[in-house]
Amino acid sequence: MWVVRHLVSTVVHNGHHGLFHRSLASLPELEHRYLHCTCCWRSRISTPDFDLLTSTLSSKICEDEGKSLDSRYTAEQRAVILQLLNTGTENELARVKLLKGQKSVNIVEYRTKNGPFKDLESVVNVPLLKHKTAMVAFNSILHPVEKKERRKPKIQLVKFIKPEVDRKMLEEAGCIVSIVYGTDKIAWAHLDRGLTVLDWQQESCHSFMKGVYLASAYLNDISSVVSRIPQADLFVVEKSEPGAPPKVINMVRAAVGRHFGLMVGEARTSGIQTVRQMMTDSATQKTPRVSFPHDLLVRYRNAFHLGSRKHGEELCDALLQAVAFYELLNE
Repeated sequence: MWVVRHLVSTVVHNGHHGLFHRSLASLPELEHRYLHCTCCWRSRISTPDFDLLTSTLSSKICEDEGKSLDSRYTAEQRAVILQLLNTGTENELARVKLLKGQKSVNIVEYRTKNGPFKDLESVVNVPLLKHKTAMVAFNSILHPVEKKERRKPKIQLVKFIKPEVDRKMLEEAGCIVSIVYGTDKIAWAHLDRGLTVLDWQQESCHSFMKGVYLASAYLNDISSVVSRIPQADLFVVEKSEPGAPPKVINMVRAAVGRHFGLMVGEARTSGIQTVRQMMTDSATQKTPRVSFPHDLLVRYRNAFHLGSRKHGEELCDALLQAVAFYELLNE
């Protein structure tokens, strides 16, 4: 670092001891018109040389600032910039660096009133757009920064399956039955690996106890309607007991909710709208996310009503649990 002697003297006379707290007595005798190194106080360069360096840099800066905007870009680059400035909407212009907000509005208003921009230099006539701002915007148009989309964190299926099972066993499951029960009914969805619904129904069980279920009673409740539940390679439930049959696995409810974007904080919201959309897509698209047989679409087309006591929440949850199983497994 270099410093002129009179600057050091000023600091000392103001009651401070200069850099590194050197006292006045410790400073060597310096010669005027030289820049001295503050570390050793011996190395120096003459100020005329320093003045020459400063004037050279200043002249280059002034020369650079004096160039017109059009002279800074090739004909092809100018055409690209003018194309966006003359045709871009406010939203498209707002994506350009420094043009967000009122500047993009001013550009559209200016070209509407005065016609399209014929050259880059005329852009500085737009309110709030100065020479340097225009240069940054032009460079942003030529070299847009691609925003990397944040990847949705993948949920590993094996982390939400209990008890722990070999992944190979899950991958070999050609079809599954997903089972969910509420206060007075059990619902199940039978799906194959291609996400085709093979069976989807529910059984009313008025003998079920009311309110929240105990996990210890879960398998007993399922057993009461097991004769109607189809055979499958795996049975997926929301709760399971230690020592449950090998083909019965538990899938965490919150994991299914997160997969379909149904979580609000720690609470899971209804999946009715999601299921309705799946049914609509199955009837209208060639390659839907989930394929429903025609008879099931007819049977359940009016079965789901939010706010109703018979709005089919268990049916929806059973289906979503099965779909999440295979989709998470494929990820």
